Amino acid sequence: MNIELILKQIQTFLATYALKAFGAIITLIIGFWLIGYITRLANAAMEKRNIELSLRTFLASILNIGLKVLLVLSAASMFGVEVTSFIAIFSALAFAVGLALQGNLANFASGIIILIFKFYKVGDFIEAQGHSGTVKEIQIFHTVLIAVDNRIIIIPNGAMTNGPIQNYTAMGERKHDLVVGISYDADIDKAKAIILDVVKSIPDIEHELGYDIFVKSLGDNSVNFAVRFTAKNDFFWPAFKYFWEQLKKEFDKNDIGIPYPQMDVHFKKEKEEKRSI
Repeated sequence: MNIELILKQIQTFLATYALKAFGAIITLIIGFWLIGYITRLANAAMEKRNIELSLRTFLASILNIGLKVLLVLSAASMFGVEVTSFIAIFSALAFAVGLALQGNLANFASGIIILIFKFYKVGDFIEAQGHSGTVKEIQIFHTVLIAVDNRIIIIPNGAMTNGPIQNYTAMGERKHDLVVGISYDADIDKAKAIILDVVKSIPDIEHELGYDIFVKSLGDNSVNFAVRFTAKNDFFWPAFKYFWEQLKKEFDKNDIGIPYPQMDVHFKKEKEEKRSI
């Protein structure tokens, strides 16, 4: 074994590639830092122009990924790798991956549709695909919801656009549509007046939009009132809780009975006649 020849080959290799490797590593380190800075700068510029948070997040993620791909290609070219060949190989791989991930490509397209047509945005409370929650993020492939009990729900964007979406907060205000039952023995005029007074006492609702209070149906064991009033999104649930608590207190004060499921059982006593033999 010729030690001198081996050492010479190692020296030649180091002389040829060590500097390039060092330069590529420095390029990647500085490049990744610069990409992060550019992404933050672009995000701040979009925020300054009042672009919606959901769209900002989506565009920033695409910008970040695209710049990182270009950076890796640049670093590879420093080793003498033909970028055109690399791009051809990358395109072939991308095509193969694309065929394997057709669902994700559909999710990507659906994400763009969601952002363009604005079916919902970050902060909206929606119901879709059997789930409901507040929109936390609209990502490239998925929409992330936060449920009322603080669970994270991740739904593919393709599924979101292929089914009905209920956006409860898009209008800025919501209307309560409640049903209040009273017993048949109660005075319906008195009950209606009490319900109206309770609605009028609710703070922070849209009183100028009026109220709807009327007998909706006659149930098996109750007279059912429909009660409708409007509240802005921020006060929707506080108004809901206030209404039911105050109504129970006022009904108790005024002896308005609230029905509950019950069953009346009637016994029939039969007289047995004695027969004489």
